[in-house]
Amino acid sequence: MLIGVAWAAEVVKDGKRIYIKDLTGERWEVTQAVSLGFRPQAFQYGIGRYAFTPLDDSHLVEDTGGVSNRLRIIGIQSQSQAQAYAISKLARHEIANTTIGSQPIAAGY
Repeated sequence: MLIGVAWAAEVVKDGKRIYIKDLTGERWEVTQAVSLGFRPQAFQYGIGRYAFTPLDDSHLVEDTGGVSNRLRIIGIQSQSQAQAYAISKLARHEIANTTIGSQPIAAGY
């Protein structure tokens, strides 16, 4: 597995749209970024979508009685709802996809 490696993007023009292509061949549109002055040749990408398995948050519980005071976390709060993720778990998954209310959230580390 390649970790922390980035490659210069292959640039593809299709009509008025501009894309970069990742290692898997997936195209990512960068037309708006180019209109703002970014050079598509300078974009880099990693190893593609689905390279990391997101953290499954279905096991989250509200009872924090057994949680150590020294546990390092990343927390997300929106109005009256909040969720916290242990950095030790995020370090193995890179990202946690979840929702708070109806708002999609991604917590990354």
